[in-house]
Amino acid sequence: MKFYLKPVLSVLALATLLVYSGCGGGGDPGPTEEEKALTSLSATWKVAGGANNDVTLDGVSKKADYNGFTLTISGTAGAASYGYTTAGRPSLSAWPANGSWKFGDPLATDITRDPGTDKEVDIHYTVTGDQLELTFTYNQAGESRTDKVTGVWIFRMSK
Repeated sequence: MKFYLKPVLSVLALATLLVYSGCGGGGDPGPTEEEKALTSLSATWKVAGGANNDVTLDGVSKKADYNGFTLTISGTAGAASYGYTTAGRPSLSAWPANGSWKFGDPLATDITRDPGTDKEVDIHYTVTGDQLELTFTYNQAGESRTDKVTGVWIFRMSK
């Protein structure tokens, strides 16, 4: 009986090893929601060009004032906050030259610009392909002049 037991135990041990070696480590889980959102936002966005691009303040087009405006959004997933820079701001602007931002809740649609500062603004965003729409209410002094920048701003930009 001992003669038959050794081959059976060997076969069982080998089968167990094969079963466990076939179990993968789960593979790559893919990008997180934060990584997906950051990837879609990270770019240089322009008001110029694009048939649907526009900037409005309380429903009135300000595209002519923002025709040279660009917003560059950047960051590394997992950071506490990310960065942005602007160029081509008009003298009357609700945007600082640069600053930081973080994801809001839900992160797929909301960010907070310049969190924890006197320039903090909650922004709702939508990215569709190469189009970005930002909507926010600005109730602070302008970055260059202190009047006529408060209200609901909508920026429609493209890459």
